[in-house]
Amino acid sequence: MAPILLSSVVTLHNRPKYGHHEIESARRVNFDLSEDDEMLKALAERFVADRYDPDQRRGYLAGETGFSAENWQLLGELGLIGGQFAEADGGLGIGPVGLATVFEALGRGLVVEPLIENAAVAGRLFAGVAPSALKDEWMDRLVMGQARVALAHREQAARHNLCWVETSARSNGSGTILNGSKSLVPAGAGADAYIVSARISGAAGEHDGVALFLVDSTAPGVSVRPWRLVDGSVAVALTFDNVVVVPEHCLGGSLGDVEAALERGVFLGCAEGLGIMEKLHADTLEYLRTRRQFGVALGSFQALQHRMVAQYAVLEQARALLNLATMAETSAARSRAIAGARAYIANASVTLGHEMIQMHGGMGVTDELIIGHGHKRLLMLSRWPEDANASLDRYAAV
Repeated sequence: MAPILLSSVVTLHNRPKYGHHEIESARRVNFDLSEDDEMLKALAERFVADRYDPDQRRGYLAGETGFSAENWQLLGELGLIGGQFAEADGGLGIGPVGLATVFEALGRGLVVEPLIENAAVAGRLFAGVAPSALKDEWMDRLVMGQARVALAHREQAARHNLCWVETSARSNGSGTILNGSKSLVPAGAGADAYIVSARISGAAGEHDGVALFLVDSTAPGVSVRPWRLVDGSVAVALTFDNVVVVPEHCLGGSLGDVEAALERGVFLGCAEGLGIMEKLHADTLEYLRTRRQFGVALGSFQALQHRMVAQYAVLEQARALLNLATMAETSAARSRAIAGARAYIANASVTLGHEMIQMHGGMGVTDELIIGHGHKRLLMLSRWPEDANASLDRYAAV
């Protein structure tokens, strides 16, 4: 990938306001991929070419878990799961540039396997807070796609407040007792275990007093109710009724660890969303070139040309903001850039999806075309783990 100038960041409407020093720093960044990055990008593109066409994707999505277990294991064997983990945890330790490139490629293929939800968010969170003995038991299987964990954090009363945790954890002398519920656990269907946030002290809404626990999906007292999200993926709602957690499965951690994990998910979601936007734009451009009305190609109409050019500009700004996030040199700058990119892409991607659907007319929302499928995934990414306004507030607060 050639070095990229990000001066276009300041040219479009409703942009995050980056300082002059950030833009100058962006101009100096080289986005060339390492050999490992290039290999993973090629593997991701080959995976999409071999395993994904619209009919295959519909089949995967219709499954009980919303994706293919065979594909998940293959992703582990290819290193596309392990690329997200540090080398010390058995992974490949791929950096942000490589990961963004891989997830952009997976987004172009509209891959349904929950690499963000189960690996980047829950898996990396587990690797960061689990004690050594528990990591020895789980990490190899997580990296190789032989097991999955999901983050159970969101509660019904929380809305966009990540600090709102009512699920309680009380010690009974020999272990910990969990009681409460989690309303939204993305990619939770069929997970082997859940990383559950629960309050050990304080009141709901306080940042402190939250710890993490590893709960087996088949543990007594755990009730799992699956439900479909807008993109067709399967989430679960969990209820904990006096669930006993042994001391070895008390992960510790804090709400800060959850926030860091979700920030990783937001970053990779931006990359996936950019790939989907590219796919929808490219497919619509091809449609306008070949579809004829009144004896001419639809693409010959100037009004449609202008609208497609406007959405191409949106794509380029989204890419610039994502690139700005990948090159951030400090954690504070990175958090700010990710929040800014998310605030823009979450809204812009949905609008682009609307435009591409309208270009196709009524057939744009049919199950036969990938356009509607991509738009549904963009809707999901624009709302999870928070909406665009919450990301904009986070950007302004950093």
